[in-house]
Amino acid sequence: MSARLFLSLLFVSFTGSGFAVAAPHDHAHESAAAVYQCPMHPWIRSDHPGKCTICGMDLVAASATAPSAEGLVSLSAASVSVIGVQTATVTRQPLTRTLRVTGRIDDDDTRHRILSARVPGRVEKLFVNFVGAPVEAGAPLATLWSAELLTAERVYVERLKAGPLVYPAAELAAAREQLQQLGLAEPDLAELEKSRTPSAYVTVRAPSAGTVVAKSVYEGQYVQASDRLFEIADFSTMWFVFDAYAPDLPWLRTGLPVEVTTDAVPGEVITAPIEFIDPNFDEMTQTARVRAVLPNPHYSVAGVAHRLPHRVYAEGRVLVETPAVLALPRSAVLNPGTGPVAYVAVDDHTFAPRAVQLGRTGDALVEILSGLSEGDRVVTQGNLLIDAQAQLSHAPAPAAAPPSPSATLSDAALLDLANRAIDAADALASDDYARYQKLFPTLATPDATLPSLELGTSLTEARRSFEPWSTAVATLLQPQHTRLGVKIFQCPMSPVSQKGRWVQRSLPLKNPFFGAAMPDCGNEVP
Repeated sequence: MSARLFLSLLFVSFTGSGFAVAAPHDHAHESAAAVYQCPMHPWIRSDHPGKCTICGMDLVAASATAPSAEGLVSLSAASVSVIGVQTATVTRQPLTRTLRVTGRIDDDDTRHRILSARVPGRVEKLFVNFVGAPVEAGAPLATLWSAELLTAERVYVERLKAGPLVYPAAELAAAREQLQQLGLAEPDLAELEKSRTPSAYVTVRAPSAGTVVAKSVYEGQYVQASDRLFEIADFSTMWFVFDAYAPDLPWLRTGLPVEVTTDAVPGEVITAPIEFIDPNFDEMTQTARVRAVLPNPHYSVAGVAHRLPHRVYAEGRVLVETPAVLALPRSAVLNPGTGPVAYVAVDDHTFAPRAVQLGRTGDALVEILSGLSEGDRVVTQGNLLIDAQAQLSHAPAPAAAPPSPSATLSDAALLDLANRAIDAADALASDDYARYQKLFPTLATPDATLPSLELGTSLTEARRSFEPWSTAVATLLQPQHTRLGVKIFQCPMSPVSQKGRWVQRSLPLKNPFFGAAMPDCGNEVP
């Protein structure tokens, strides 16, 4: 039962509390009332008293008094007192919001290094033979034996010994550059030029200080040029990386401080500014990556140094505040399905609905883009009951949407549509294209609002056409799905819309858009 309809019923039942909406039943009132409706299902209407065809409740006489052109809702002083109406003034004020995010502590990607073999050969000696070892810039990591390097050194030494009369300076420089390309560092070249003794050994050195986070070779192993040997990460600064969802992105900007906490350093709060917001939005997760740079080690209030582990889980809190905007408390806004509405107090007992356009939503306030003016007094408590009274007495809501298509179909028609959609979804979930072909003629569209459906020539084509049709049917059935005894599921990775829906009678979930490839991809829609 929706909150709005429940409150409508509540209004009917509170006849003894000073805010009854139906007069005592008598023949004079019955003759004056032109329409009777169900408090639970207001679209069930009749011109005479009777029972609701859905829930069996007595139909209630709608107010015979036509509502005002403005759709005003008037309550007695007793009604206002009982439901506890409270109001607030629309003003310009800052929006504040606390964003709570989760991510992990990672190394600084700009200081991450991969060392590859620059010459084919054999690993003769490892100076670092375990992951996690700290290294200094220029420190030896491994020694390789290479016949190719030995040949190149002999050429260079011969040209050195022959002198410039035999080999021009350009040829000597070319031989030296060849040795550099094979991985010979400047200290090794200087030693070769001094001793003039060719060697088949080359030492792989750390390009910068850091920590070895990956080791891919062992002593005695043969490697080829470009084979990965080591990975080195610099942990002097760390990144806190987290994913921000689309509604959070308007609040984030570089420079905002993030308070980071992790169980690896209990009790410590590390504050660091946001350095980067990735402009590439991930279509699959509907998020963008955000990072803040943290000092490592960081120091507690007592001055104790704490080191952050690599790739540990962490949580963050971002406190944001906007410049002053037109705003009102979040509790003042209702969304009955036709768009956001706020009730403006005309006087102490009369209230008018206003359609509003919302902007950003803060912790306690919501931004108003249109529909209200500064100084308007809006209802912040009791507005649900006021809205229920407006619905029951047919006070027109602003920009009212047409009735839901499901309200125009009988129970039998809805149940028949649900059964056909369930059978078709089951056939596609079972990868049974032949059964789907047999069921296809029964999937005639019962309402013009549903998209057209094509059979296609394969499971893939059938599923792509079925997805928008199935989504529309599930949306149509959703208001009544509990009463009809069916379940509705949504797939966040559906091929067409990434939010395709389908109908099932029971668990387990069986995804018709992927079948056996991803049978359990999806979540139940309440």
